Amino acid sequence: MRPLDPPLFSADQIARRVVELAHEIDADLEAKGRSGDLLLIAVLKGSVVFVADLMRGMATPVSIEFIRARGYEGTESSGNVELTYLPEQSVAGRNVLLVEDILDTGRTADVILQRLRAEGPAHLALCALLDKPSRREVEVEADYVGFTIDDFFVVGYGLDYNQQGRDWPAIHVLPE
Repeated sequence: MRPLDPPLFSADQIARRVVELAHEIDADLEAKGRSGDLLLIAVLKGSVVFVADLMRGMATPVSIEFIRARGYEGTESSGNVELTYLPEQSVAGRNVLLVEDILDTGRTADVILQRLRAEGPAHLALCALLDKPSRREVEVEADYVGFTIDDFFVVGYGLDYNQQGRDWPAIHVLPE
C-alpha cells in the first residue's frame, strides 16, 4: 500500500500542530499548578508516533506508559474494546494524560478512561491527535485535539489499515 496524494494533513502541518498541543498542555499544567510530573499513557499502536513527538515538544517532565486496546476489524469498529496490555506504573495520585491517535466512536477512550479513573489519578485528561465527532457513540470529549476531521478512514503518522501505512509521515484518506 502506498500513500495517496494529496494528504489530508502534511507532515509539516502535523509537526506544527503537535508542537502547539505540547505548549498548550504545558501552559494548562502550569496554570493549574500541576507542572512538575506528568504520566503520558499512549494507546498502542496508533499513538506511538504522536506521543513521541508530543513529549519531545513538552517542557513538563514526563514519564510514559502504554496501554493496548483493540476495537477495529479492517475499517470498521468491532463494537467491543479489548484491553490487552496495561500500564505497569500506578496512576494513583498522579497527573495523567491519555494520548490517543483518533477519537472516533468514543468506546475505546471511554473504557480506558473508566479504568484509569478507578485507580484514582490526581488529574486525568485526554489528548487526541484526530477527533471524528460525527462517529461518536459514547459521550467522550478530548481535552486537547490536534485536528477535527469528517468521517474518513485515515492512514499514516501511526494510523494504519491492516497494519499498513503507520510509517507514512503525513495523514491520508483511505479511498473507499
